Amino acid sequence: MKEETKQNILNSLVSGKSLTTVLSAKAKEFMFESVQNELVTKYETDGWVVYKRYKTSIRMQRRKPMDMAFEDDVWTLFARMGFSFLNKDRNFRLPYSNDEKLTQQIDIFVADEETILIIECKVAGNPKQSNFKETIEAIGGKKEGLITTIQQLFPDTKYKIKFIFATKNYYLSEQDNARLNNYGIIHFDEETLKYYRELTKHLGTSAKYQLLGSIFEGQTIPELDNRIPAIKGKMGGYTYYSFSIEPEKLLKIGYVLHRNKANRKLMPTYQRLIKKSRLKSVQNFVDNGGFFPNSIIINIDTNGKSVRFDSAGNQVEKSISRIGILHLPKKYRSAYIIDGQHRLYGYANSPYKATNCIPVVAFINLERTQQVKLFMQINENQKAVPKNLRNTLNSDLLWNSENRTEQIKALKLQIALSLGEEMQSPLYDRIIIGENIKSATRCITIDTIKVGLDRGNFFGTFDKDSIKTDGTFYKGNNDATLERLFPFIVGCFDYIKNNLPEEWAKGDADDGFLTINANIESLLRLFSDIVDHIVKAKGVNPKVDSTQNVMQEMVFYLDPIIDFYKNLTSESKIELKKSYGIAGRTKVWRILQREISKVRSDFHPDGLDKYWKDEDKRYNEDSFRFIRDIETFMKEDFKTKLEQVYGSQWFKRGVPKAVYDKANQLASEKNYEITDVSEEYSPWDCLTLIDYRRIATYGSNWRDIFEKYYTKPGEEKGGNKEAKTEWMQKLERIRNNNFHTYSVKEEEFEFLSELHKWLIETSD
Repeated sequence: MKEETKQNILNSLVSGKSLTTVLSAKAKEFMFESVQNELVTKYETDGWVVYKRYKTSIRMQRRKPMDMAFEDDVWTLFARMGFSFLNKDRNFRLPYSNDEKLTQQIDIFVADEETILIIECKVAGNPKQSNFKETIEAIGGKKEGLITTIQQLFPDTKYKIKFIFATKNYYLSEQDNARLNNYGIIHFDEETLKYYRELTKHLGTSAKYQLLGSIFEGQTIPELDNRIPAIKGKMGGYTYYSFSIEPEKLLKIGYVLHRNKANRKLMPTYQRLIKKSRLKSVQNFVDNGGFFPNSIIINIDTNGKSVRFDSAGNQVEKSISRIGILHLPKKYRSAYIIDGQHRLYGYANSPYKATNCIPVVAFINLERTQQVKLFMQINENQKAVPKNLRNTLNSDLLWNSENRTEQIKALKLQIALSLGEEMQSPLYDRIIIGENIKSATRCITIDTIKVGLDRGNFFGTFDKDSIKTDGTFYKGNNDATLERLFPFIVGCFDYIKNNLPEEWAKGDADDGFLTINANIESLLRLFSDIVDHIVKAKGVNPKVDSTQNVMQEMVFYLDPIIDFYKNLTSESKIELKKSYGIAGRTKVWRILQREISKVRSDFHPDGLDKYWKDEDKRYNEDSFRFIRDIETFMKEDFKTKLEQVYGSQWFKRGVPKAVYDKANQLASEKNYEITDVSEEYSPWDCLTLIDYRRIATYGSNWRDIFEKYYTKPGEEKGGNKEAKTEWMQKLERIRNNNFHTYSVKEEEFEFLSELHKWLIETSD
């Protein structure tokens, strides 16, 4: 390479203070330029606006074009990771042949003392499938030539070189993925970049350890001294090694399996993302002389090979443990951190990372599912693993379970994860996965998806060892079922999203209702209802028919729902958003069923008529009267019967102390504000229906006083006093509902009517 060419290339790189200056500009979302007054109009025509006026010039600004903004965002990420040399601007080029006139433009070039990365960036305005055949083949064809150029530029350093293809709003086709794999090019999508961006916020330049572990997995670290004094032992059927090691060494070979799309190919993953506040407190603690005596737990991955352990000459006789020298793998990403990531990374920027030692317990070649189980066991007695993260972990942990019920649970959870993680899904980044933070649009829980699938008929029902009833999509195993069902659910949600784009975009904001938990669960149940119908009425077979053919039948029944959502007023949506709990979500689901049934008369799911008959409040008025009459009757009748047996001491002797104390306290509280003595409450006025049951079953009261009068007709034989007074509990449950919003069910009305005839009308 000519010296002039070499110098031109090196001069196109920035480092040190120059890098900091360029970083400041690239981190901004706007471009800035100072122009003379006479050029302002011309610049404004091109989309620039005045930012600030000076005496002799005008400072103009314009939002960066989409492609430049994405490149600058990626450039900024690697600069903040601590790479010391980067390309100055978008005009950076490298020769790829002996003819130095043949050059390749490089979007991003980053380097440090050991590593060089060459990054190509592609961005789209909206999610779309890729077609990068020419681009990938062009990079792949020039790859070896570019590597030769780099070796000529830096002849004294043996760099590790990687090519990265960074994309935003593209989901790669199978063909493009195959091309990247063929050329050894790594793909970073926006989720991967987001992960490293978040990691860098928390770890600073130490995030580079995680990056290098990912892109150089299995490559040797020649300078690493891997010999560690250790004790070999056995625990729980596993061999382990206990030792102390400088944090710097473990950081180089270590890797944390964060639950994130960046690590998706390494599933199952299980770690929470490192918390910046916790990491900072750990680092301050270490820098002030603090230390952690408890061990970091790791798994050493040797790709199935045995780890080298040189036993020492002197051993303790009859001891299971052995002392010696353990030879750690000298490779990136060969030690997975199961527990203790904050303790380890707390040393990453500490001056003590090479002079302190931290205790470690290392297992060898644990299966990933075993690592997950160990992680969950460790955390059971520490900070609880949140439910959403447990769901995320169980999608991997239970996938190959021998228990059919657990298998299906894993399948449902995986569908939920895929809906939130796959870019082609309409619910991409709308589902809270792992420990991702909730937002106005990312507001759907994994549990909502699972429950919606639980209450449908896609899978059927199972017990531990077998299939009890067959589902519409179940193919006998998880993989085959996922392959059929996931595209179908995506198709259904896509149809709704494409017909209601504005409502879909709202999430939970304002009057947004379409993509909140209650409605998403209800839609999943509705999709299953429609499938059941078209299987029975149209002869559709989702197990073999193409997704396209099934969807052609589905849309006929989805269209009435589209119209329903379009005509919903803001007030109606806000009211529906208040549909809390099981009853609320059931109501939304039944509303959707009813809307289809109104337009498609052949669609009439089981239970629909009965539900709305129960929901129309036709029984509320009479039911409220029945309850009021029963309460009045029991209040007077219980008092009379207790007085007949216990005399003037009836309230003390015939009432349990807990009921007695509570009634007196309530009466005292109510009477405190009452000035007219004639309006004061007695303790007996403060009893509830369930208190009457406690009185009836207190001591010998049931046998001696109440059994004859308060055993329902037909229940005289058999059953103890608790069983014979269960009707009082049911009465109390109905009584406690808010009759302004609650609709008394037909069965409940019949129950109240029966009680009223027995206790009131018969006694009259």
